[in-house]
Amino acid sequence: MSATTTNRAAWQNAPGEPLQVGAAPLPQPDTNEILIRNAAIAINPIDWLLQDNAILPWLDYPTILGSDVAGEIVAIGDGVTRLKVGDRVLGQAVGTTVNKADHGAFQEHTIVLEHMASPIPDQMTFVEAAVLPLGLGTAASGLYGSTQLALRPPTAAAVSSAEVVLVWGGSSSVGCNAIQLAVASGYRCITVASERNAEMLQKLGAMEVFDYKSDTLIEDLVHRLSGQHLAGTLHATGDIAACMTVVSRCEGVRKIAATLPPPEDRPASVDATHIFGTMLKDDDVGPMIYREFLPKGLADGTFVAAPPAKISGSGLEALQAALEAQKAGVTATKIVVTLPDVRTVAI
Repeated sequence: MSATTTNRAAWQNAPGEPLQVGAAPLPQPDTNEILIRNAAIAINPIDWLLQDNAILPWLDYPTILGSDVAGEIVAIGDGVTRLKVGDRVLGQAVGTTVNKADHGAFQEHTIVLEHMASPIPDQMTFVEAAVLPLGLGTAASGLYGSTQLALRPPTAAAVSSAEVVLVWGGSSSVGCNAIQLAVASGYRCITVASERNAEMLQKLGAMEVFDYKSDTLIEDLVHRLSGQHLAGTLHATGDIAACMTVVSRCEGVRKIAATLPPPEDRPASVDATHIFGTMLKDDDVGPMIYREFLPKGLADGTFVAAPPAKISGSGLEALQAALEAQKAGVTATKIVVTLPDVRTVAI
């Protein structure tokens, strides 16, 4: 038996234009792909950046933006064995990376690579699950990628060590995931964030939270890290010059993985790399996270969806306002749009 349905998308027809909701082809999964009927879509800064400017030279317009989806699998391609039709999942969509609109999140049905998706437990809502993918994928790429920090992988029962991972911008989506991953890899985590978010970040596993507004931040961090072995630093957001200054004065690995291209003007002793949030689709990190670590972590509650979701509206028509809200600035939250249930019709 096959199933047919219509599909609709919020199209980005050209840079600098608002989204236009209209019909879209119903994608069919290829080998090692799944088709998700989206119930929730989360917004990331890259979404409004791509709406405003053609910053990816390979990306053709019109296209379908978006990276974060959660919903139900409605079709699977050849080679998919660990997931099945009807499973509740989250997925990291890579449409803007592979230049394929059917892999974009801003539509009713999205193609996701099998190794970039994870089942979610019954107690987790689609809205909660949708906040994870790109933030998680970016954090994981920075922490574990062979050209990035190349840290120990996360496990369900990590053996704690004395080594420290510094996460700069801990209350961001990337930061919240980086803290949890670092702890799951057995590292002690120190983070820089707003003081008002300290309690949330400590619940995620941060050992200490330093206020990014403090006039003595650099000296306080250097003093705290004195005598400690720094395993690596992930810069999610914030003052990267200050971050580099701290790292240059620490013992251990003076390497920073950053979500934005790091400036070339930096201390000679500091190495810095740029994280691309979908790097893990092409290396061992993707399967390590989405197949091996995340399903169990979500099921037993040792890994949680963070930062909390803020629902911005319902339906594809709500995505433009959600983009504008994200662009205006959010902290310690992630904007999510829900979709009404779009059922297939068996024939």
